[in-house]
Amino acid sequence: MNRRELLKNSLLAGTLSMIPFSNVLATTKTTAKKIEDDLSGYKHIKLGELDLFVLTDGYFRENSLSSFAPRGNVSQMKAILKDNFRSEEHIDLAFNVLLVKTKDKLILLDTGIGIFADEKSGFLLKSLQKAGFSAKDITDVFISHAHPDHIGGTVDKQHNLIFPNANFFISKAEYDFWNKATLKDFNNSALKEQPEFLNQIIPAIQNIFKTLQPKLKFYDLNQGLYDHFSFQVFPGHTPGLTVMTITSGKEKLIYIADLIHSDVILFPHPDWGFSGDTDLDIAAASRKKFLHQLANTRDRAFASHLPWPGLGFTRKKDTAFEWIPESFMN
Repeated sequence: MNRRELLKNSLLAGTLSMIPFSNVLATTKTTAKKIEDDLSGYKHIKLGELDLFVLTDGYFRENSLSSFAPRGNVSQMKAILKDNFRSEEHIDLAFNVLLVKTKDKLILLDTGIGIFADEKSGFLLKSLQKAGFSAKDITDVFISHAHPDHIGGTVDKQHNLIFPNANFFISKAEYDFWNKATLKDFNNSALKEQPEFLNQIIPAIQNIFKTLQPKLKFYDLNQGLYDHFSFQVFPGHTPGLTVMTITSGKEKLIYIADLIHSDVILFPHPDWGFSGDTDLDIAAASRKKFLHQLANTRDRAFASHLPWPGLGFTRKKDTAFEWIPESFMN
């Protein structure tokens, strides 16, 4: 199976052809991106004294509704998509990446899909350039979790660091899980039906960790970082999925990463789960707990896979929730 077939059939919504680097280099042909297919871009916003840049890494198209939400009903999903003026045949997931500029730091929250990109993705570095920065300018990379659409952009296919001057941070729970992961760890995941896929994904992630090792650090969940960042682990999608709160003055933005993958399907049905969840029960509990928190506090959130630019608010609706995208005039 080639990389494009893996992409089309992946259960990780773009988290993809997770084969070890040697196999990637041996079997994968790089897809040339045409100028007219350039999906790069950015949006600049302010958060107190901070400058934030939402960078696009492209998007992923999930063509299998039956595998998108393992505990969902395909007929209901199609009805929801139709009611929201979406295609009933596929679900598009954005690849949104956040860049935070402080007085003396330039911090990237995840790194996009990188070496695992297809023609619809892999635009992060070009988006970064359009925003006025280069890879060498990045001082820190905060990793939310170790799925390839979040760490695939940390290294190139020759195992070199893409961001050579950066320190890399991840939760210890996430690091420990993937370094020891076996098929048994996915017994409550839709991925248990794809053991060959898991046997590719695990060593690929471990290979990336080996490259990052000299510059890899763990979050201190009690201390935070650089005056503006605090961290919480919400397990389920992965065991160490890290939610990051960014504060400046009286303003706050919460990076929820992969806590939720669809604005119209999973907000009203958080129990349906997502195909890439490591543990469907724990993921659903974390999802509902944090959505309750967002609805009660009315905090602004930023999500990796919700429609561009991934900024908005959560409110309660009926017995579940609703995503309200932020409105922009420019």
